Amino acid sequence: MAPRLALADAQKVLDAALAKAGEIGQPMNVAVVDDGAHLLAFARQDGAILASVEIAIGKARTAALLKMTTAVLGEAAAPGAPLYGIEVTNGGLVIFGGGIPLVRRGEVVGAIGVSAGSVEQDTQVAEAGVAAFPKR
Repeated sequence: MAPRLALADAQKVLDAALAKAGEIGQPMNVAVVDDGAHLLAFARQDGAILASVEIAIGKARTAALLKMTTAVLGEAAAPGAPLYGIEVTNGGLVIFGGGIPLVRRGEVVGAIGVSAGSVEQDTQVAEAGVAAFPKR
């Protein structure tokens, strides 16, 4: 049986990402989904852009469903690249940075998605969440 993403682990990822957002001074929307791309944990910090709620969830869903970062997918989905146009499939995928899979024992068990800052800030906050993910 594949390892599962528990709520307690999702909360650790969420908390670390929120702490990083506070550290860099950029309010964020942070979503954590399971391996089926179902929302497990979410927070919208005070002052985070409201339009970014769905983008954060979309980044997490995209990273979980495709088992890759949204930044890598963005490169593969650029005009002329092999996955050009993929963002309009699966109910809409997000093809810019800020979504990262959560991997345990070689299996994608979920993903984090972050939105409300620049792509670089979103990625930085998502990476902080991934760093806190218990890999046991």
